[in-house]
Amino acid sequence: MAGGSNNVARMSPRQRMINLMYIVLTAMLALNVSSDVLNGFSQVQAGLQKTSENLTSKNEAQYRYLQLLYDAHPQQVGPWMQKGSEVRKRTNDLYAEIENLKIDIARKADGRNADYRNLINQDDLEASSVMMLNPTTRRGENLRKKLDAYRTFILKHIDDPDKRKAVENLLSTSVKAQQGTIGPSSWEQANFENMPVIASITFLTHLQTNLRQAESEAMSNVINTIDMGEAKVNQMSAYVIPRSTMIMSGGRYEADIVLAAVDTTRMPRVFVGGREIPGGKYAFNASGLGNHDFAGFIEVLKSDGSSSKYPFKSSYTVIEPMATISPTMMNVLYAGIDNPVSISAPGVPMEAISASITSGSLTRSGNGWVARVSAVGQEAEIKVSANLEGRTMALGSMKFRIRKLPDPLPYIAYKDGSGSIQHYKGTPRRLSKGALMSASGLGAALDDGILNITYQVVSFSTVFFDSMGNAIPENSAGSNFSARQTEQFRRMKVGKSFFITNIKAKGPDGITRDVPPMEVALN
Repeated sequence: MAGGSNNVARMSPRQRMINLMYIVLTAMLALNVSSDVLNGFSQVQAGLQKTSENLTSKNEAQYRYLQLLYDAHPQQVGPWMQKGSEVRKRTNDLYAEIENLKIDIARKADGRNADYRNLINQDDLEASSVMMLNPTTRRGENLRKKLDAYRTFILKHIDDPDKRKAVENLLSTSVKAQQGTIGPSSWEQANFENMPVIASITFLTHLQTNLRQAESEAMSNVINTIDMGEAKVNQMSAYVIPRSTMIMSGGRYEADIVLAAVDTTRMPRVFVGGREIPGGKYAFNASGLGNHDFAGFIEVLKSDGSSSKYPFKSSYTVIEPMATISPTMMNVLYAGIDNPVSISAPGVPMEAISASITSGSLTRSGNGWVARVSAVGQEAEIKVSANLEGRTMALGSMKFRIRKLPDPLPYIAYKDGSGSIQHYKGTPRRLSKGALMSASGLGAALDDGILNITYQVVSFSTVFFDSMGNAIPENSAGSNFSARQTEQFRRMKVGKSFFITNIKAKGPDGITRDVPPMEVALN
């Protein structure tokens, strides 16, 4: 609508109506609250409600402990029991009042059967203002005043300066001036005026959570400052003592959850195996695989100079540092040979592990296992289990493909100048005539760094060429060079070569196979 009043005057009635509808639509969109925002408030409300319930349970545990101390020492604990009871009552009263406000706001938005945990009209912008800012009932103002009074009361029961400051900020009703507003705004106006119902309910739940947090700090301070004459308790801590911190899926987790109270002015002394442990921190470098036990006692000094001893015992398990790395494409067992297999489970002693195989045999060998299979082309599955706490638990399984051993490569064994055995495997390398003459025969093996298996050469042939280029074959009925082959070696000139062909070798799997030929070239 740029251009001034003259442009407006020149507009047709239809255009003016369109512009007016546009302005009204824009205003309606500005008042509409995004459903994503409302859903976000619902999620926050549910989370805060759960937190508030958890804090309530925690505080009830502290009250029960205070009651136990009072029952055992009514005269000594009486003053602290009175303080704890007052904290509990003041907190519960204000908590309940806020709960009623949440119910009334929800009913104003959804009717008498409303449930603030499942609001229907979440975007209602009037219900909160009507209930909390009504000048007749002044429920918002009254809530602020009661919150201020509670804050003053609860801070008297918290001695630690840092915790006092944190609780004071937690329950503060001060309001910062909002940008663009004229004049000061009250706490109740800032939090309830023109607010969607779900936002107001969430805010009130947040207030309840803050009350429980403040109550927890106050109760901790009350309990920590109890003086029963015989033993002053000024520090309490909760501990979870598990039977084991390493649990497999399906295993049983057991732990003792305890509340420990100590007098930091007379710290107990801890002894393990007759030796005092400074500060009670028992630490050492573990050695020796398997289960180990230890025992000792805690000595607590009394105010009369005597002491009490409280025995304890525990155990731990030492395992090897390990990592299991399995290349999926290499899950292969070779038929006819011993296949070493490593089986381990973190946190489980080696002696508790058992394993079986579906095809062939699997036997324990030291800290490892040996698998023997024969059904080439099939699969074998290794299943692992462990005996834990008197029952057998499956730990997992893995399938392996059963393959025939690969064909070996031929070689000529000879001694080098230092007397070490070397393997000549053919061209492009060359072999000296002296080394050839010292060799006794032909060998075959797999020595690729993964499999190191020796084969027995059954037979082979050599092929020499005379000056006319004619092939002269010589056969050997075993692994050794025959006399005729050795004579041919003697006649060869430096720089010449010959071939070893028709090689047959028998592997440890009992299979005789053809081995690729090789060319031998002399220096």
